[in-house]
Amino acid sequence: MAETFPASAAAELAVVERGGFVESRHIGSAIVLSPDGETLISHGDPHALILPRSSLKPLQAIASVTAGATLTGERLAISTASHDGTARHAELVRAMLADVGLTEDALRCPPAWPANVEARRALMIDHAEKSPLHHNCSGKHAAMLTACRANGWDLETYLHPEHPLQVHTREVVERLTGMKIAASVTDGCGAPVHAMSLLSLARGLNRAGTSAESSPFALYRVAAQLLRAARENAWAIEGPGGDDTLTIERFGVFSKKGAEGVQTIVAQDGTTVAVKMLDGSNRAASLVALALLARTGAVSVKEVAAAAAERPNLRITGGGRTVGVIRATV
Repeated sequence: MAETFPASAAAELAVVERGGFVESRHIGSAIVLSPDGETLISHGDPHALILPRSSLKPLQAIASVTAGATLTGERLAISTASHDGTARHAELVRAMLADVGLTEDALRCPPAWPANVEARRALMIDHAEKSPLHHNCSGKHAAMLTACRANGWDLETYLHPEHPLQVHTREVVERLTGMKIAASVTDGCGAPVHAMSLLSLARGLNRAGTSAESSPFALYRVAAQLLRAARENAWAIEGPGGDDTLTIERFGVFSKKGAEGVQTIVAQDGTTVAVKMLDGSNRAASLVALALLARTGAVSVKEVAAAAAERPNLRITGGGRTVGVIRATV
């Protein structure tokens, strides 16, 4: 059975301090690639297999578009999102489906409540039910269905690993990462997710982040368009107060997290970082990724410190006041 790296191969990436006492330690692996793909920083074992989870969405979105989905702007952005289900997110996905003659019934991601507290409360007040539109992966699924419509592919089975869209997606993932997929399993939304090394994930995003919209190759044109759409529509990638949205807005980068402690960021110059927290916690992953980028000069050290100070999820409280912090140790 395939598995990720053990604790003995991990490195300390962040600590939790309470009143000056180190209460917990986050261990994992991380890698930073230069714009030309060379390794600048490495911690733990970035060659070991991981499941990228939603950090794979950029490559899946590129596959949907190169398969025939015509998407631009915020529709292209939400195709790579892990959104928190606000009304704006849901309406955008509904419009994408309507444009190809479909409704939310075609989505095969599970019905869900919005992660956004206000949006969830509003639906409950209206006595609404869970909907796949509010699932954080609904934009990715809408893009997949759009590609299927363009090709006349079966809509009921679009998540099956041997469906033409999923076969094409594997090929795109392998082309961008430069490695054969080691294993494929089912992600939380029902779509296939492919095991790869953290290095491979970083390489795939590095190639996407250094692509040009003027490239003679459609794969790289689409990759460049996708990252630009995400940077220009940060709200769509997660939502108000979300780490990815805040990071994109503040630093002008492309930021994409995945479940179980995965975080990727591509800086404006193409410098790329990928992080995997071994304990599966995402709370320090974005901070660690930004701290590593700051070490290379791709983002400002002062801006990273300022951003960390503003994020409530990095504060440790006691008695109703801040008594400590979560800080990166890389």
